[in-house]
Amino acid sequence: MSYAAVITHVQADAEAAARLTCAIDIAKRFDAALIGVGAEMIPPLAFDSGYYSVEAEWVTAMRETIDSRIKLASGAFHAATKDFGDKAVFLSGLQLPAQAIAAASRAADLIVAGGAPRKMHDPYICCDAAELAITSGRPVLVAPPAAPPLQAKQILLAWKETREARRALSDAMPFFEQAERVVVAAICPERDVAQVRLEVDDVAAALRRRGITAEGKVTPHAHADGFQILRQASLEGADLIVCGAYGHSRLGEWVFGGVTADLLSQEQAYLLLSH
Repeated sequence: MSYAAVITHVQADAEAAARLTCAIDIAKRFDAALIGVGAEMIPPLAFDSGYYSVEAEWVTAMRETIDSRIKLASGAFHAATKDFGDKAVFLSGLQLPAQAIAAASRAADLIVAGGAPRKMHDPYICCDAAELAITSGRPVLVAPPAAPPLQAKQILLAWKETREARRALSDAMPFFEQAERVVVAAICPERDVAQVRLEVDDVAAALRRRGITAEGKVTPHAHADGFQILRQASLEGADLIVCGAYGHSRLGEWVFGGVTADLLSQEQAYLLLSH
């Protein structure tokens, strides 16, 4: 298995450079096409009177600013992908970035998104990785801005007996097939260890049937959290954590808790999220 096309949100900001570099590296690794999307949206302008209005001059100025930023993003993308030929495509538009990426991902197999830490989170300018995982129907590789290049020789699959985890297992198969070793890791209360061990052993056996070196590991703990998974990944020498993303929409905002929120707040490991 492989990824035939990779997609990412392209910005000219310094914080976004690592994301583009990661997307390029992944595309080269799998001999895939690379789709870059430059998208931003004009935010609404509110007035103290309680009425919402947009003045023509303000809209024109904002549009010029966005056009300028997208032009810079396009230049950065084409300069970085000049050896891709026609396998690199840049799309742009006046649209909320997360919506633009989710829509354009119909032509891609993997989304590369930025991770923590972030200087800002403005949905009119930036994409939220977890929102992309929930809304796009595509796996999302989260690249921490300051992390070294992804090796993915040792991979940790954070296992939980859910649909999302099974989806992550399938979505990450191209990485698994190139890895030297995959650890299927689960954290659970002591009373559940026997059952969970059967589950992780089943998953590891399924991977081995594909010729992948894999093993299952269960860590007893009363309350599982993402930082325990991070510690396990560090112990195993894994720089990529594969897991299901769990969340829901509340008043138009994506809300995440538990393991997903913990993993998204860290900046050491790459994540591959599926929903």
